[in-house]
Amino acid sequence: MLPRVLPRSGVPAARSSRYRSDAMTAKEKLRQRIETLSEHEAEQTLRLLDMRADPMIAAFMDAPEDDEPLTPEEEAAVEESRAEHLRGESVPLDEIRHEFS
Repeated sequence: MLPRVLPRSGVPAARSSRYRSDAMTAKEKLRQRIETLSEHEAEQTLRLLDMRADPMIAAFMDAPEDDEPLTPEEEAAVEESRAEHLRGESVPLDEIRHEFS
């Protein structure tokens, strides 16, 4: 049996799709993935893209992480909070949200 050939290309169909996907641009790949999104996921993606267009949000998202060293007092506070957590003295976030909602 002869392999199916795409019209005008002369390239076997199975090979053609592989080569075509390798040559896809980022925009083509994005369009393909968009088609697989649910309506809710599409809305979330639109919000994300809209946020990136806001110069203030873009500046925050592109800002480097805080690289300022901790003071000795801050390091002590971090260690104290970790020790409290390990001793089971911390309050779960869900409880805090419930208390203050």
